[in-house]
Amino acid sequence: MTLPRRSLHRRVFVLAGAYNITWGIYSALDPQWLFRVAGMPPLNHPEIFACLAMVIGLYGLLYLEVARVPERGWLLAAVGLMGKVLGPIGLLVLIASGSWPWQTIVLCVTNDFIWWIPFALYLRDAWPAFRADLRATPISG
Repeated sequence: MTLPRRSLHRRVFVLAGAYNITWGIYSALDPQWLFRVAGMPPLNHPEIFACLAMVIGLYGLLYLEVARVPERGWLLAAVGLMGKVLGPIGLLVLIASGSWPWQTIVLCVTNDFIWWIPFALYLRDAWPAFRADLRATPISG
């Protein structure tokens, strides 16, 4: 089964992978950057943000795998998009409660919002191959 827009999807996921790895490394090395940018007091335990950064960096490896074999990346991309939707929801709760200032939305602009459309387009294009693969290899106990 030929994946529509295969070349586009490969480029998107290479970019997403490189972005996440770069962001993860930078944020692990400088976990206070967001707090400086947003004018917030520094974290008492920056290790927590550094740990989050490492997880986001690891997502980059998964996106590179989607780029490598886009016909088999539907589930990885679906988990990635879900994180890119749930993260902003969590941030909006923090902003609405007054816990974090609105300036922290910068976190979602580059980490989440810009990826919604290309990830959703990929998921739509890759769904038939994923569904066919599920039918061909059912989970059995």
